[in-house]
Amino acid sequence: MSAVFLAGTPEHRCRVPDAANLSGAWRNHSVPLRLQDGRRVPHSCRRYRLAAIANFSALGLEPGRDVDLEQLEQERCLDGWEFSRDVYLSTIVTEWNLVCEEDWKPPLTTSLFFVGVLLGSFVCGQLSDRFGRKNILFTTMAVQTGFSFLQIFSINWEMFTVLFVIVGIGQISNYVVAFILGTEILGKSVRIVFSTLGVCTFFAVGYMLLPLFAYFIRDWRMLLLALTVPGLLCVPLWWFIPESPRWLISQRRFKEAEDIIQKAAKMNNIEIPAMTFDPMELQELNPLKQHRVFILDLFRTTNIATITVMSVLLWMLTSVGYFALSLDAPNLHGDAYLNCFLSALIEVPAYVTAWLLLRTLPRRYIIAGVLFWGGAVLLLIQLVPADYYFLSIGLAMLGKFGITAAFSMLYVFTAELYPTPVRNMAVGVASMASRVGSIIAPYFVYLGTDNRLLPYIVMGSLTVLNGIVTLFFPESLGMTLPETLEQMQKVKGFRSWKKPRQSVETEENPKVLITAF
Repeated sequence: MSAVFLAGTPEHRCRVPDAANLSGAWRNHSVPLRLQDGRRVPHSCRRYRLAAIANFSALGLEPGRDVDLEQLEQERCLDGWEFSRDVYLSTIVTEWNLVCEEDWKPPLTTSLFFVGVLLGSFVCGQLSDRFGRKNILFTTMAVQTGFSFLQIFSINWEMFTVLFVIVGIGQISNYVVAFILGTEILGKSVRIVFSTLGVCTFFAVGYMLLPLFAYFIRDWRMLLLALTVPGLLCVPLWWFIPESPRWLISQRRFKEAEDIIQKAAKMNNIEIPAMTFDPMELQELNPLKQHRVFILDLFRTTNIATITVMSVLLWMLTSVGYFALSLDAPNLHGDAYLNCFLSALIEVPAYVTAWLLLRTLPRRYIIAGVLFWGGAVLLLIQLVPADYYFLSIGLAMLGKFGITAAFSMLYVFTAELYPTPVRNMAVGVASMASRVGSIIAPYFVYLGTDNRLLPYIVMGSLTVLNGIVTLFFPESLGMTLPETLEQMQKVKGFRSWKKPRQSVETEENPKVLITAF
């Protein structure tokens, strides 16, 4: 989310050189006006031809009275731009003039960061399986912190953007590996809270701190430094966070796993046998043989193919709505920093609400309900008079509430729909679709360059469509997790495998928890 402030575009207009021989009146009228959101504002990318107005100024002619401004020839901003410093002292946009003909670069900057996130999503799981959770967690944290620090010394937009891609790879990798490590280390009762409310809520807290940093530090290089330094606070955690005993056991490193378990027992004042693992059991321990599956298995029948296509659409459009609303928050009327803070704050009740709803109510109805809610309030923004901007902000935050709640419920819902052999792959494909959504989200914000309402009309319409699609999914609440593709194919909606509610609530499937991210 730091791109919101690092790549913010302040108000700007063509620069008129001080050396230009213009009267005060002609200098004030050197930039044509254009219609934007019902108001006439100075053009950001055009000015009247300087040679012509300098000639009129020398002849003593007055703009508007002696010369019809509508008939004057215009030209590009040949001498650069003047940027407003009311909101930002400097950004990468003001540093490298990423406006007008270059205005496609700021959204591409954010999109390429999410390309890095997509690449990191591919490799982080394999790396943590091969080299260990703890090693990859701290290595990717070092990548994120180190390359963020290098960005401060970027000499051009290309260098900044390439480094931003690498930061994206590190960011998602340590986020995912920290989630996996937490689920494997923590006990059952704490694990559930950690994997649902814990991770999401602390993400929102970090998100809320971002506009606070940006408010007091308005130069992009200093802001990036301030956002990078906290990464160093993770260094002492190396001596507090253990490796995952589950991973160590999978690598047959039983002595190290036993030492960690003994230490945990001592900290928790729990007596355990001197011999944690039975030597006979260790001899018989073999890697689990898993049935090999392929991505085409997600399209084997019409039923599972339809669910897969709908899942991809659901994840992608929800991701577009979430990230587009987050990235567009500073562009709303009012204070950019306050709007970004409110956009982060609204996520906390959204996560809590989603957690409570998932415990008792049918999945597809609550997901569709919050999507309908979010889409409807976004569509209402176009009806709000321009003077009531606080109402527009309130509706945008309510829309963000609905989409965030839906996004946080998709992990559980998708994992419950698919049978065990393809569950990991299905959630991975759906998650990849959400990364694609985040890559295109900045261009939904870009739609608001000329019409600030257009992004909300498009996002609102797509979110309502998303809600309609959700109603066609089978229900998973109270149903046994399917174990084979044949079970999923035979029973549409999983209605024939109901278990008593108590057994459903006590069932634990670690794969669902881990693949959720």
